[in-house]
Amino acid sequence: MIYNQLGESDLKVSDICLGTMTYGKQNTIEEAHQQLDYAVAQGINFIDAAEMYPVPTSAETYGKTEAYIGEWLKHQQRDKLIIATKIAGPGRGFEWVRGGAKAIDHANIKQAVDDSLRRLQTDYIDLYQIHWPDRYVPRFGATVFDPTQVKPSVPIVEQLEAFADIIKAGKIRYIGLSNETPWGVTQFSNTAKQLGLPKVISIQNAYNLLNRVFDGALAEAVYYENIGLLAYSPLGFGFLTGKYLYGKPEKARVSLFQNFGQRYLKPKVSEAVAAYVDIAKRHNISPAQLAIAFVRSRWFVTSTIIGATTLEQLKENIDSVNLVLSKEILKEIDAVNLQFPNPAP
Repeated sequence: MIYNQLGESDLKVSDICLGTMTYGKQNTIEEAHQQLDYAVAQGINFIDAAEMYPVPTSAETYGKTEAYIGEWLKHQQRDKLIIATKIAGPGRGFEWVRGGAKAIDHANIKQAVDDSLRRLQTDYIDLYQIHWPDRYVPRFGATVFDPTQVKPSVPIVEQLEAFADIIKAGKIRYIGLSNETPWGVTQFSNTAKQLGLPKVISIQNAYNLLNRVFDGALAEAVYYENIGLLAYSPLGFGFLTGKYLYGKPEKARVSLFQNFGQRYLKPKVSEAVAAYVDIAKRHNISPAQLAIAFVRSRWFVTSTIIGATTLEQLKENIDSVNLVLSKEILKEIDAVNLQFPNPAP
């Protein structure tokens, strides 16, 4: 396993990060602990969660993922692991999240951190991320900025001041962003530098063969600000395995949960997936490993977040660390991208 420095921090994170958003919905606590044990045995030291997990989120399951991890974490050597979690932002109607008060302000940050620490059964969180911006932005498949949707939000400086207090208290070590834009990345970074506030060290955005939006302005922003991408959904919600080409598998998320993963149901997704699966088959590579190896190959990716509902899937995904794509394969991938650019942004 390769370990990479995450932004301007002393965190050395494994090339693969274990995503946990199925724990408590599709995975039992026993299955979750089995996955955690296996991942750590393979050299993974980086585990990502969120207060709203598992997803699809609900009042009944809210916080379960962190609780499952906490029951496991209390038996581990804490300083050998890097634990990341996230605070849910406003704008998605989750009334069960902190009683409906979801602004990224001092009171909510303090409560969310304290609640996550309790569920995780730990004294500190290594990386604490804003799950999506406090302000309005197009997100989760939306691509058009609509000025009429702009509403009052917590100023970035106030968010950073609140995080500074929590860091000073020793409850979190570093902060990161998620589902953020180039404007947001530069505003957080510049505000921190100008005022001596905590600098964000990471951004967690979707990135895969079907969604290479990060290649553009976001890549420029993280390059100049020295921020690492934690790429989520490298398998494009499982579509890049090819399993949806001939229908919807009964136990797959898109089959189980209505209106889930809508960005992957857009036109041209199936054609693009079929083309990538064909590349994998011609080179005797599993489509899943091709997709993950591509994400890992990008210069701006510090760690690739993988998740699975079965141990067999997890083993295949982790084994992708042994795959280095040839120039020939990368050239074929770029040719498909030219034909089907970002079908699931």
